[in-house]
Amino acid sequence: MRMGGRLAGAIEVLDDIEGRRRPVAEALKDWGLAHRFAGSGDRAAIGNIVYDALRMKLSHAWLMDDDSSHSLAFAVMLRQWGYTSETLAAELEGDTHAPAPLDAARLEAFSQRRLEDAAPHIQADMPQWIAALMEERFGSEWIIEAQALAARPSLDLRINSLKSSPERVMKALDRAGAVPAHIARMGLRVPAGEGASRLPNVTAELSFQKGWFEIQDEGSQIVADLADLKAGDQVLDYCAGGGGKTLAMAATMENKGQVHAYDAEARRLAPIIERLKRAGTRNVQVHGNAQELESLAGRLDCVLVDAPCTGSGTWRRRPDTKWRLSERTLQERVDQQKKVLEQACRYVRPGGSLIYITCSMLPTENEHQVRRFCEEHSDFSITSAQTSWETLFPAAPKPHFSDEGTITLTPARTNTDGFFFCRMTKLT
Repeated sequence: MRMGGRLAGAIEVLDDIEGRRRPVAEALKDWGLAHRFAGSGDRAAIGNIVYDALRMKLSHAWLMDDDSSHSLAFAVMLRQWGYTSETLAAELEGDTHAPAPLDAARLEAFSQRRLEDAAPHIQADMPQWIAALMEERFGSEWIIEAQALAARPSLDLRINSLKSSPERVMKALDRAGAVPAHIARMGLRVPAGEGASRLPNVTAELSFQKGWFEIQDEGSQIVADLADLKAGDQVLDYCAGGGGKTLAMAATMENKGQVHAYDAEARRLAPIIERLKRAGTRNVQVHGNAQELESLAGRLDCVLVDAPCTGSGTWRRRPDTKWRLSERTLQERVDQQKKVLEQACRYVRPGGSLIYITCSMLPTENEHQVRRFCEEHSDFSITSAQTSWETLFPAAPKPHFSDEGTITLTPARTNTDGFFFCRMTKLT
């Protein structure tokens, strides 16, 4: 397919997402099934246009003075893929599959408008009701933080220290362009690329099948590291899901001690079994029933709660969820977080740690939540994690530290997904 066909395909997918209010991954999959003639490179390019359009949906629409899928797709070409109106017109000329060109009104709007004249939430590419929450957390830097959530993310990997080393994995992934991560001690990163470029399928590599590395965002690796575990610890990953942080903690503990992996939605644990086998992890017990945890009450050194949240810190990877988030959904997540903390805290021993993590950047889910918890549970107090950061990552870019020493990672500050980390200590 030439660029015209790819652009037309992206417009179709964007129309489908908007018209049927469906996740972007589903819409792209269905488009591919209905257009089997499209090669993998074509599908990747169409996906890139769609994701780029959704990441900057508001600002694209404002600059074009039109929010149609047609305008959004053309804005991607002109703002993000390096085309000018002239070079794009030349690229599409004679392509019978190309969409109709931009009309004079939209071309004039795009050439005349300046984004700095738009409302703040449009500059931030974020729903207006979320802007106040971002400003509360990040102050005058909130637009910069929000704009960083509209960039393409890299592909991040975690080296499995139980089976390999940074040198061996980098050599194995030399063709993929993997380089050391800036912060995570066992992290590698494949840069995002531009335009129609594709990220490599690293799961097809023999080194992945051997368990030498896992796909895991650098921010997720960092917060697992900040739990500050040692060999022999007794740990509960209370919302383990697919097991990314479970695997990271087990490796940090050198396969000694015990990590108990539990999730209230047992079906979410399904991927963990195969991942544990591939990684060579021997110090993990998987629990699909809360009754199996009864004997652990009041006995664990660390309980990690990777709480259900809005996922606002992952909007680079899942930009469609940014536009589907509502105040009602946010409140539902806050209520779920409160419930999970109430359940998880009973397993912490006196002097042990309750770690609260979200992949959100909204204070309602983060600082507000842990302050409320400690106010209602006088036997827990927030312990600053700043010292742990300075010890683990002395030369790294600085995240946002709160007055209490909680940590917020962001794309703008740490070039990771957005994560919140808080350590609470159970008093003796």
